[in-house]
Amino acid sequence: MRGQRAALRPSRAQTRGAAIAALVALAPLLPAAAVALGSHEVDTRLPYLCTLPSGPQTATVRIRATVPDRATVGETIEAADVSTTLELPAAVAAELTALEAATVRTETTLTVGVGQNGGSTDVTWLGTAQPAAVPAEGPLTLTSTGDVPALTTGTAGDLTLTAGHLAVGLAPSKADGTPTGPASLSLSCVPGPDAEGRTLLAGIPVTAGSTGTPSPGSPSTPPTTPSSPPASSPPSSAGSSGQPSVPAGRGTAGGPAGAPREPVSASGAGKGPRVATGNAPATTARPKAPPCVTEKPTSTSLSAYITGYSNVRKLDGASLIPVSCVQLEQGEPVIDFRPDGSIHLLQKSEGSLQYQGRKQSPPFTSTFLTFGFAPTTATLVLEQAGPLVVESDVLLVFPDNIAETYIRVPLVLRVLDAEVNGTPLDVGPGCRTVTPLASPEPQPAKYPGDHLVLLGKGQLLNGTDATGYVLTSGGPLTGEVTVPAFKGCGTGGENLDRLLTAAISGPGNHIRQIQGQTCAVGVEVPTEGQCTADRQPYVVPKPER
Repeated sequence: MRGQRAALRPSRAQTRGAAIAALVALAPLLPAAAVALGSHEVDTRLPYLCTLPSGPQTATVRIRATVPDRATVGETIEAADVSTTLELPAAVAAELTALEAATVRTETTLTVGVGQNGGSTDVTWLGTAQPAAVPAEGPLTLTSTGDVPALTTGTAGDLTLTAGHLAVGLAPSKADGTPTGPASLSLSCVPGPDAEGRTLLAGIPVTAGSTGTPSPGSPSTPPTTPSSPPASSPPSSAGSSGQPSVPAGRGTAGGPAGAPREPVSASGAGKGPRVATGNAPATTARPKAPPCVTEKPTSTSLSAYITGYSNVRKLDGASLIPVSCVQLEQGEPVIDFRPDGSIHLLQKSEGSLQYQGRKQSPPFTSTFLTFGFAPTTATLVLEQAGPLVVESDVLLVFPDNIAETYIRVPLVLRVLDAEVNGTPLDVGPGCRTVTPLASPEPQPAKYPGDHLVLLGKGQLLNGTDATGYVLTSGGPLTGEVTVPAFKGCGTGGENLDRLLTAAISGPGNHIRQIQGQTCAVGVEVPTEGQCTADRQPYVVPKPER
């Protein structure tokens, strides 16, 4: 211990992601019934080496799961009953005891390599645990259960799952329930030298089915177990042979906890803001923003702020859309191996705008020259008329991973009040567009009806942060919208529908929105610099034209 007991280092950035879309994307544990009949039990114990400030410590990691013993092309491959048990030596328990810790909560992020036919990528198996007692002496054993992405493949051939890096986040508490100082700690663990050749968790034969071609090798062979790995097993580190992998930067599924990051700024979300090293960087004051508190969050809850401009083509001006709260529940991430050899990470999430308990933006005021000469000021609000859907598709192409995210939401534009040349115009309580705003839809059969469509494109270069737009890190979103005709405008027999329709409604209105870094609301050990102390998004973006 170098002459004195060293304290564990506080976590600088507990990565809990969203796998891309992150918007990086987490699913609840799959029930046992979801596993195909004829399943295979994974139960592997591996020696790991964990990095602590006091020096490296040996540990034992036990990984348990239930996986299908075989699958066909296009079939979803799901794991169930997943758990990760970490046995740390007595020295670690002693360091926690020195901090007056009586219990400790745990989060784990296990990187699992997925390989097939020479290609590979990484996914993350996430785990959390209820507070466990810190033993007065002896080893510290922590068992977590967690979130597992589903897999699909469009190609026949054995699919392999291989254990890799394990990031561990700890939240120790004193006997009275108050946090210790530091309040969060992190460990970074890798398979030890004795684990070489033993990290294979399972091999799942994937056949083409009755109408396809036979798979390479012997699809009828039982799944390979860790006790007898094939001599030619691919290395567990994705990308080591130049194959696609999910990068470990922020906004990905596989970043290690405790990775050092640079401070985040309150603007420039579209330039890939980095994770801050504290909840409130001293160099940047957080701008004011409406409340964005998620009620009853889950482990897959995200929240973020969004703001920007929308052109009003008829009025030759732009309306500032205020900082608005968006809350999301991330869907299950799916790895899709396609027949052309490409590997995609797919995720679909749903959410809503939130303002004072309603699914809407805050009210905002815009001023234009109506018909080119009359100054008109209106107070507007965007009201959500259906689900907000986020679909992310990340093409994993080593070393660059290309992300494309579509956000779809039906929004009705409501006019609360108006003033023309200084004279109030009574629009009444029901002044709104006849239908939701409408954007060109690239998939009209899948997404019928009028709704806003925003597109974000980003790139994730291995070893660096995301550029452009990725759900979890934010960035610019663009689209084009048609403003429908208005109805219900006016009081006392005065019909203002035609006036507002003539002044505002029409196609070709460009929208540019900037989304800030997300906050993983329901995470037991929150990522520093991404959330405020009361679990609201820390980053408040600035609008960009």
